[in-house]
Amino acid sequence: MINKYELIVVGGGFAGVAASIAAAKNGINVLLVEKYNCLGGAAINGLIMPFMPFHTIMPDTKEKKYLTGNIFLEIIEEMNKISGTKNIDEKFDEEILKLVLNRMTLKYGVHLLFDTTVTEVFVSNGKITSVKALGKSALLELYADNFIDATGDAELSMLAGCGYKLGREKDSLCQPMTLCFRMSGVDKEKYRKNHAKINPLYKEFKEKGLIKNPREDVLIFNNFNEGVLHFNSTRIVQKDPTDPFEVTMAEIEAREQVFELHNFLKENIEGFENSKILSTALQIGIRESRKIEGEYTLTEEDLKSLARFDDAIAVANYDIDIHNPEGTGTSHYFFKNGEWYEIPYRCLIPKNMNNLLVAGRCISSTHEAQASYRIMPFCAELGHAAGTAVAVAIKNNTNVRDVDIKQLQNILRSEGFQI
Repeated sequence: MINKYELIVVGGGFAGVAASIAAAKNGINVLLVEKYNCLGGAAINGLIMPFMPFHTIMPDTKEKKYLTGNIFLEIIEEMNKISGTKNIDEKFDEEILKLVLNRMTLKYGVHLLFDTTVTEVFVSNGKITSVKALGKSALLELYADNFIDATGDAELSMLAGCGYKLGREKDSLCQPMTLCFRMSGVDKEKYRKNHAKINPLYKEFKEKGLIKNPREDVLIFNNFNEGVLHFNSTRIVQKDPTDPFEVTMAEIEAREQVFELHNFLKENIEGFENSKILSTALQIGIRESRKIEGEYTLTEEDLKSLARFDDAIAVANYDIDIHNPEGTGTSHYFFKNGEWYEIPYRCLIPKNMNNLLVAGRCISSTHEAQASYRIMPFCAELGHAAGTAVAVAIKNNTNVRDVDIKQLQNILRSEGFQI
């Protein structure tokens, strides 16, 4: 077993996969460490779907312009080949996604390590020298010249002693956690006819105290499978998504909400009479937790002003979608056609670290800014940029903090980036 690499990426979600592939495509020796038994992160373990929009429509030409790099688009293309569909924007099959991510990482030469959790990080002179991890019945020590934290919760950075902020600035409350689930046995034709009745009746039940779930409505998505619907409708508020005891309580409470919603629909909405709970996600979905203290903090003002940066390495335009951390309600700020903001490379660099980058929803930003770029397509874009940055730094014999930004940007533009 090799235990020394040029790059170790921790976290096998879209950010970690894209980072690993980007670096490996550039000839870097990469190990991708994932705590579960497959790649895909929240899309798999949290049943988070569909992909939220990652394109814009140009006002003059009506052209659909995709805002992620080519690695994310390649993932979708490979899924489409297997499924025989041409749906590039939204729904996907998790089992096909698992297979595609395995094939793509191996195709480009990424070393994979599943069922392994990093437990300790060793730092010397502003550099991570190695990490200890618990694998399947084995304690491991893994060495690398560079590291990328793609854990979502900034766990690698936290263990390395990096500064971070939790949730929103005024009280550290995070956006609610959600346990996604699926129902089978639904008569979809009857469901479509009665769909408009669900939320008014749900609101009425809440006002009578018959529904405990603090979410203001029932959010339902269609599913490829006959008789199956997907629900993103549980809501757990005012619990710390980085505290294992509070997350345990959140998982328990969310499962009660799952059955509360099922009973409500089964007993009151035509089409759900024969429905059953088909599955709940392996883990509760976390929208927000730690965000590193980086060399630049992306703000709500940056997003709304469509900020441009000399060191831009990604763009995004998903709405500022904030689920109320205290209870009911969801706020939105939508970008117009042809609009997007840039994200600077400095947001990926933790303060006082020289060989660590962060990618995904835990980069340096405010609570409000994170509510926009946190979706999976843009996490993949940030990972793509981070992995490419490591490759540029290694080839130029510099550290990631001092990467040649112009060279990095030129490579990213050639790979579909809109910076």
